[in-house]
Amino acid sequence: MTPLQALLLQRIAADGPLGLDDYMAAALGHPEHGYYMSGDPLGRTGDFVTAPEVSQMFGELIGLWCAVVWSSMGRPARVNLVELGPGRGTLMADALRALTQVDGVSAALDVHMVETSPSLTLRQQRNLSLVDVPVHWHQKFSAVPDGPVIVIGNEFLDALPIRQMVKTPAGWAERKVGADGGRLVWVDVPSMAVPAMDAQVGQIVEIALARDAAVGDIATRLVQGGGAALLIDYGHALSAVGDTLQAVKDHKYHDVLTDPGAADLTSHVDFASAARAARAAGAVAHGPVNQGDFLKALGIEARAKVLARGKTPREAGEVLGAMKRLIGPQEMGTLFKVLAVTAPGLPVPAGFGG
Repeated sequence: MTPLQALLLQRIAADGPLGLDDYMAAALGHPEHGYYMSGDPLGRTGDFVTAPEVSQMFGELIGLWCAVVWSSMGRPARVNLVELGPGRGTLMADALRALTQVDGVSAALDVHMVETSPSLTLRQQRNLSLVDVPVHWHQKFSAVPDGPVIVIGNEFLDALPIRQMVKTPAGWAERKVGADGGRLVWVDVPSMAVPAMDAQVGQIVEIALARDAAVGDIATRLVQGGGAALLIDYGHALSAVGDTLQAVKDHKYHDVLTDPGAADLTSHVDFASAARAARAAGAVAHGPVNQGDFLKALGIEARAKVLARGKTPREAGEVLGAMKRLIGPQEMGTLFKVLAVTAPGLPVPAGFGG
């Protein structure tokens, strides 16, 4: 039993079953025992590998995307480049290497890393210690100063808490986390709430209020100060019923209610709902498009050829293998989607048909 599980059992005994959103928030963000609070979950020795860790090409192309956006904004003298949930800082380091090659960008940039994990913050600070632009750290997006902004969120939305509603013969119930003999178990609690989508008996509808609120906050900042956001995650383009909650530990799927605080918890992003939240705040939503199509539109194939040039056959094969993992339809290319959100008046961003 993890220390967090013992605390959750005490909480359930005192207050009754926990909503899934409360359970996820505790499992991932408990100040002492939360999954993201105490270690580095990324890489071969962690629990999962994200796109920036697969290849430098991913971050470099996003950096160039940001440069094009900055230019389309009228090349403002100051712009806040923000990354949400920046992992080890690998994406930002690679993005800055490409971005700062564009004339005028370096003098305009203030980088802001929004990170709640102390251990990952330290890793980011090491990885970005040599960059030649100001870098600031915040625990909340709201702490980023006002002004024009470009936001990057790679595998950020999938970790935000969700609720689940299940259709029963008697009506709707909320799926919560209860206790049975020292174990965490699912319990269905009758609810008066009615999801926006209908379902058959036994089917689950996920409600991502925190996720849509986060997208709404980003969109509001874009409308107020100008700029664009790039949100990349695994998920579905159209809203649909179904249970997408999953836990991962040691690169393998894990039971969601076992070892809270020691396994990653995520759910698939409903990009249609996220786009609606952006539009409701007055911003413009573009996409989603498949990650593979997005990266190909930005020139990943040409970049891979450059990186492979002059390398040994093994090294060249590694470059091309990494590209395939990022864009292949059986790899990350189709499962991962890309949504751009822009302030009104900006052109269609690169990779979205513009």
